[in-house]
Amino acid sequence: MKATAERAVTGRIHSWDLSTGVDGPGTRFVLFVSGCPLRCLYCANPDTWHMRDGREASVDEVMGEIETYRGFLATARGGVTITGGEPLLQPEFTGSLLHRCKQAGLHTALDTSGLLGAWASDGLLAETDLVLLDIKSFDVPAYRKLTGGRLAPTLDFATRLDRLGVAVHIRYVLVPGWTDDPSAVDGLGAFLAGLGNVDRVDVLPFHKLGAHKYDALGIDFPLRDTPVPGPELTERVREQFREHGLRAL
Repeated sequence: MKATAERAVTGRIHSWDLSTGVDGPGTRFVLFVSGCPLRCLYCANPDTWHMRDGREASVDEVMGEIETYRGFLATARGGVTITGGEPLLQPEFTGSLLHRCKQAGLHTALDTSGLLGAWASDGLLAETDLVLLDIKSFDVPAYRKLTGGRLAPTLDFATRLDRLGVAVHIRYVLVPGWTDDPSAVDGLGAFLAGLGNVDRVDVLPFHKLGAHKYDALGIDFPLRDTPVPGPELTERVREQFREHGLRAL
C-alpha cells in the first residue's frame, strides 16, 4: 500500500514584507498572520485582528515566497520573522513554518505578546532562534485596560523561555499616561534582570501611523488624542532599564 500523503498545513495570513532593523537581526522576511486575542489601544494593525479577514495560505506557498529571497536574507545576515496578529493563535501553522525555515538554514524569530505562550510546544520553541516578546505593561490593572488581556501568562512565558534558553528581545511600547509610570518600569526591569536570556529591551515610542487603518475600518482609534512621547521621556525609560543591567535601545 502507498503511504498516505502528508497533510498540507495551512494558516490565515494578512501579508508579508521585507524589513531591516526592527523585526530581528539583519534584513527579515516578515510574515503577518491574521487573528489576535488582544485589543491593544495603540495597535497599529487593526486589520490583522480577525482571522476571517486574512487569506488562507499553505506552508508550502509561504516557503515558496521565502525561497525567492533566501540568498539575499542569508547575505544580509537576516532571516524570517513571524508576527501578526498573534502567531501563536495558529500554533500548527507557525510551528511548521518555523521548522521549514530552520531546515532551509534561515534564522527564525517569533513576535508574540506571550498571552498564548502555553500554546507553543517545546518543539515549536526549539525551532525559534529569537522571541520578540511584547510586554505591554508591568502594572496588572493598566495591562488589562490597555490590552483587554491578562499579564500573568506573558510573564509565565518569559520565565519558560529563560528555562529553555531561548533568546529574547523585549519590546516595550512607551505610551504617555499608560506605560510611563516609573514604578511599573522599574518593576519590569527588575523582573527582566532576573532572567538570563534577555539580550535587549527595545523601548518603542508610541506612534499613530496606523490611525488611517482605523478610519478605513470605520472603528475608533482610542489613543488618537494621546501625545507621542518626547525624546526626554523615552531616554528616561531606557535609562531605568539600564539601571537594572539591561541593554536598552
